[in-house]
Amino acid sequence: MVDIEIAAKFLEKERLSLVIVKDGSILFTSNEKGIKPLYIALEELKSELEGSSVADRVTGKAASMLCVHAKIKQLKTKLISDNAVNILKDTNIIYEYDERTPFIKNRDKTGMCPVETISHEVNNIDELLKGISEFLEKIQKSSER
Repeated sequence: MVDIEIAAKFLEKERLSLVIVKDGSILFTSNEKGIKPLYIALEELKSELEGSSVADRVTGKAASMLCVHAKIKQLKTKLISDNAVNILKDTNIIYEYDERTPFIKNRDKTGMCPVETISHEVNNIDELLKGISEFLEKIQKSSER
């Protein structure tokens, strides 16, 4: 079985939000929502992600930029935004999705996901990583109150 199939099957079987597989081994899994799991995987695994396969539930522009930065090989996602497709189509990443949407919605479905908004306001990966880091810090602080 190829890496992307292992990742996709494990995602479903374990009801996870993210699974990363490389050379037949699971490198990373998470059941947390949002960009946090992929961001943490990138922070913790860095160059190990190169050539890996990612199964994700939701892929917006920011997630696609992180995948490009990590030099992943393949992506399979349930839901992808138009902006994510626009990023991925100009890369060597093989990607497939079940559903496509103009943008990723926030959790209460009243507008655009905050990280999708951040990704629209930045022009490079360094700005994106800084924006995600600040967003996650803000979320962490508000949950500690």
